[in-house]
Amino acid sequence: MHLFTSESVFEGHPDKICDQISDAILDAMIKDDPKCRSGCETFVTTGLVLVSGEITTSTYVDVAQVARGVIKDIGYTKPEYGFEYRTCGVLVAIDKQSPDIAQGVNKGGAGDQGLMVGYACRETPELMPLPIMLAHKLARKQAEVRRSGDMPYLRPDGKCQITVEYNEHHPKRIETVVFSTQHDPDVEHKDLKNDCIEKIIKPVLERYVDKDTIYHVNPTGKFVIGGPVADAGMTGRKIIVDSYGGSVAVGGGAFSGKEPMKVDRSAAYMARYIAKNIVAAGLADECELQLAYAIGIAEPVSIFVDTHGSGTLENGYLKDLIRELFPLTPRGMIKHLNLERPIYRQTACYGHFGRTEPDFTWERTDMVEKLKEEAGKRPKVRRVVLT
Repeated sequence: MHLFTSESVFEGHPDKICDQISDAILDAMIKDDPKCRSGCETFVTTGLVLVSGEITTSTYVDVAQVARGVIKDIGYTKPEYGFEYRTCGVLVAIDKQSPDIAQGVNKGGAGDQGLMVGYACRETPELMPLPIMLAHKLARKQAEVRRSGDMPYLRPDGKCQITVEYNEHHPKRIETVVFSTQHDPDVEHKDLKNDCIEKIIKPVLERYVDKDTIYHVNPTGKFVIGGPVADAGMTGRKIIVDSYGGSVAVGGGAFSGKEPMKVDRSAAYMARYIAKNIVAAGLADECELQLAYAIGIAEPVSIFVDTHGSGTLENGYLKDLIRELFPLTPRGMIKHLNLERPIYRQTACYGHFGRTEPDFTWERTDMVEKLKEEAGKRPKVRRVVLT
């Protein structure tokens, strides 16, 4: 038996505000200019939004209007929240992409060096680790009841954390739930805790909680001051939340604000797509994949695949299949996954993986049959059973 924990953060968390603004700006550009280059970074603090980075585009985007629209959509619409979409200042400090970088990217090379990780396993129908999937579903549920008015005293900021008890490698039950949500000042803690457990936590986690599950709801007793007033935020600070919840290694770069010629994003999506198809094809119960790139070079400099002993093929054969069946250059990945579209703001909350929305093309399992066909031509793993 062992315990493993993952967390998610709500859409009003300062770092997630920044991710959403950066990706909303990218969407506004890529809609009219699919070949734009974007490394958009956002910073928020009390009363201030700073949008910066390196952007090259042929279209015009009203950055301040986009930023205010995101903040309004999230729910920072009242002055008493301390951060409000109409009154916060928006500063813009954007420059063009360096021509030294552009000369390598424009010919089809990777936008930077780096390593990207993809992963899939059989713990959930989404082929994702259970703790991070449950944490994201809990965060979504908070937004749902807040927006519906079912719990009208909730505010946008917050985070949650799920600790799962495993028997061997199989999830058994939830040991601990940590749920911290911003709220109006006039609600009693006991009422908030009861409502959160009954209206948010149990409906989402009912299958896995039991009489011994521990609940920590707003464990300090009070969470009125939140959002950028309570804590500064920046784009790209939640890469473990965005990926696999710490179940496996993470790559070197964040996702939000980056157009897909940047392999930080496109190769991370392709790595997930490959790993998911391998598991869905029955070639492994668990698959971890690393792709590594050099700036200006199109093909990856290395491919590492590890099925943690669960594969039907040797890892070396799987690596050969990956090279044969999947495009791994930036342009090849963009075309295969149809990434030059305004699809990115929706990725900026509740994780980039394990999603069912149609725009998440890297979650398709359309390579399963081809993988099965080609895998059938390779020798299977010989396992020795010790007696």
